[in-house]
Amino acid sequence: MRKTLGFIVVLCCLSSAWTQPFGIYQHGTVVRMQMADCMPVRHGFVANMGGGAQVLSAPDSCPEYTLVSDKVVYLIVGTSSNQLIPLADVIDFRIYKSEIAVRVDDAKREIKFNIKEMTLRGEWDLIQKHMVDQLSSPARLNASPTATDNTVAKQDR
Repeated sequence: MRKTLGFIVVLCCLSSAWTQPFGIYQHGTVVRMQMADCMPVRHGFVANMGGGAQVLSAPDSCPEYTLVSDKVVYLIVGTSSNQLIPLADVIDFRIYKSEIAVRVDDAKREIKFNIKEMTLRGEWDLIQKHMVDQLSSPARLNASPTATDNTVAKQDR
């Protein structure tokens, strides 16, 4: 009886590991895309500490996306210019080592992106609200209170 129960437990653990071999996917929405400079490729500790000069070619432009999930907002950068993700579409992604692996439209392969920046969703929402408020009331920025006070004081004399 114990052997059978132990075998069932092991089988359940293996089946759950087999169905999700690459980790648990999260859902997120890509809300912004722009072209930016590609991030340098890291080749490990030995290459960084080697002291040899790196040969850099002409800077390429890579897509930079803002990926909004439930709790975190990621700013991710592709490694080449042909890594494209559809905007305003819910995508599946997972964090893989120090990268984000994105699966688009049930594709067979994942696309890996470098993480440039991470922000908590609450903080990002506050920043976006502040930017919208600033854009919606540009008249407050141009009119300074000291200039209006001086003109009123001159009119009173």
